[in-house]
Amino acid sequence: QLQLVESGGGLVQPGGSLTLSCAASGFTLNYYAIGWFRQAPGKEREGVACIGSSLGDPSYADIVKGRFTVFRDRTKGTVYVQMNNLQPEDTAVYLCGGSPLSIWAPVDYWGQGTQVTVSS
Repeated sequence: QLQLVESGGGLVQPGGSLTLSCAASGFTLNYYAIGWFRQAPGKEREGVACIGSSLGDPSYADIVKGRFTVFRDRTKGTVYVQMNNLQPEDTAVYLCGGSPLSIWAPVDYWGQGTQVTVSS
């Protein structure tokens, strides 16, 4: 059973940056489409970025386009999202979700999430 684990969250000041990672113990994520999602208190979960398992451009929600970059390290079988110019409205629990099919398929595997807090 694939178990995703996110890491890299924390407290950052407005305008700051964080890089989150998504990994799976004992598995490589190289063959999975991976999406990054976030959920703020009282709000629904929303997708912010995703990357397919094969060649192809990542996709981003408009609210993060130009600030977030999702990428893979195939040597480690890990997926990352680099988040720049973070703002208080980016505060949320960030989760990664995976599918062996495509970025358009339902997520089969979820991580537990990592908290990102943007505050001065």
